[in-house]
Amino acid sequence: MNAKANSSSSSSSKEHVHALFENIAPKYDMMNDLLSFRRHKAWRKFTMRKMNVQPSQTALDLCCGTCDWTIAIAKASVTGHITGLDFSQNMLDVGAVKLQKEGLKEQITLIQGNAMELPFADNSFDYVTIGFGLRNVPDYLQVLKEMERVVKPGGMVVCLELSKPMWQPFKGLYYLYFERMLPMMGKWVAKRFDEYKWLPDSLKLFPDAKQLSELFRQAGLNGVQAYPLTGGIAALHIGTKEKSQQ
Repeated sequence: MNAKANSSSSSSSKEHVHALFENIAPKYDMMNDLLSFRRHKAWRKFTMRKMNVQPSQTALDLCCGTCDWTIAIAKASVTGHITGLDFSQNMLDVGAVKLQKEGLKEQITLIQGNAMELPFADNSFDYVTIGFGLRNVPDYLQVLKEMERVVKPGGMVVCLELSKPMWQPFKGLYYLYFERMLPMMGKWVAKRFDEYKWLPDSLKLFPDAKQLSELFRQAGLNGVQAYPLTGGIAALHIGTKEKSQQ
């Protein structure tokens, strides 16, 4: 009975998050710029430097949304095939327009799918990334295990995500902004209050940087590194899959 109730709750949450992102897709990029004060672009540039993608390397970008990070990886790889996966078709449709403008439709494949059940063989990609999407899935560890499964031995699993600042008074000011002002800005600019109230609600349940590092290790990843960004309001986590033993 409890298992059934938990399954029903998880399914309901999944449907809620799916509907949320379908609704905000047209103004997702604008709101990201506004709500992060454009810092998300600097965080992504920092992440790309740490990844050090080489020509011809392949990648899977989970929860790729409107494909900004997917495009950045493709440009760094030059010739390597990149796959973007998201469960929101509306998000992918916005991303597809960007791919057309960038001339990357041949290099990037977009797939509507579930990050918890990846439709790829083991050891398929040099990199598997997820940007600002892990906190929206029902089971963080399951997604990380799937990422570890499909990345090649020696390859990187990379997560760029909002996190939790730990020092005062910045912590107090941040939560005032994030919990009170952010949903109102979503209401005024994107005409979506409930959708942007979900963001602070989802962060409350999400692990802090140390806890997420431990989940990376539980997923079987080695050499886990965590980098707090902008006072800890975001964090980059990188783990490496163990190379095959000869």
